[in-house]
Amino acid sequence: MPLSDLRQKAAEWHRQGKTIAVTNGCFDILHAGHIASLTEAAQHADVLVVALNSDSSVRQLKGESRPVNDEQARATVLSALGVVDAVVIFSEPTPRDLIVALQPDVLVKGGDYKVEDIAGAKEVLERGGKVIINPIVQGFSTTSIIEKMQSPPANGNR
Repeated sequence: MPLSDLRQKAAEWHRQGKTIAVTNGCFDILHAGHIASLTEAAQHADVLVVALNSDSSVRQLKGESRPVNDEQARATVLSALGVVDAVVIFSEPTPRDLIVALQPDVLVKGGDYKVEDIAGAKEVLERGGKVIINPIVQGFSTTSIIEKMQSPPANGNR
């Protein structure tokens, strides 16, 4: 959903008294860790918006070989998840401006971040919102999936 449309939708959700959570990430190869994080994020509000890194921003963060799946494919997969109410793609280095525009009640980030290091956290807190850090589900990462796919199996079979 384009940001201009999503801003209108967010204003409508707020008028309806719904709470909005925003989370963000690359979501390149969707795995069980992503599903756990998104499911947890959705439990903190009535509506979950996923801010998805554009292809160019994924390359800047992860290197020239990424993303594996382009932004439209990643957005389609995320949009199909029942816990996700909207997906918006951003190209800026951080989703801060998008977060400010949407004025979510909750900002959710997965990982081992400190609140002060999360883009948009200051603005959400200043509005009286919450910032939640979901722990990473161990054993799942897109990078490890890619590495596993690229290394030959021990028995020689794929």
